[in-house]
Amino acid sequence: MKRSIAVFALAVIAFATLVSAQSSNPNAPNRPLAEVARQEEARRQAVRKPARVYTNNDLRPDLSGGGTPPSATPPVSGNASPSNVTPGVPSVNLPGGTAPPPPGQGQAYWAGRIKDARDAVTRSQMFLDSLQSRINALQTDFVNRDDPAQRSKIEADRKAALAEFERVKKELDENTKKITAIEDEARRAGVPAGWLRPGA
Repeated sequence: MKRSIAVFALAVIAFATLVSAQSSNPNAPNRPLAEVARQEEARRQAVRKPARVYTNNDLRPDLSGGGTPPSATPPVSGNASPSNVTPGVPSVNLPGGTAPPPPGQGQAYWAGRIKDARDAVTRSQMFLDSLQSRINALQTDFVNRDDPAQRSKIEADRKAALAEFERVKKELDENTKKITAIEDEARRAGVPAGWLRPGA
């Protein structure tokens, strides 16, 4: 009997302790909504204001003190060498891995340059394909002719077409290299890649 009373007394004490702990716990789920709102408002007021956020515009050098402008002495960074650094274009990369494009060289400038170079490649390729078709036709005509005078004329035309084919082929290679050069120059100038995509 005494043992049962002792167990009951322990259970009552444990229950009372649990109820007391829940009522004093600020995270207890039974708190009134008004009290939760007051505590959240107090927490928000205690939070400090965020620090100032710096942008790329804040990191531009101040030239008012008589310093040397970056374009006068463009620094060489990474794998760039003095021979492949564009004069007057700083190659300093700002935080985030990009540098602002030089003044006056916005999206229209770069998109126009790369479009002109791509159009030149397209024209050269079309001309090259036309010349190849003409050379093939002249070769077939030469084989099927028996008259020496006609064969001589066809052979002269074929040689002229072959010479023009070689010239246009070199032109195509040069125009393709121009595209690569523009892309390299844009990369060094920090131009966004989207500006060089077709249709940009």
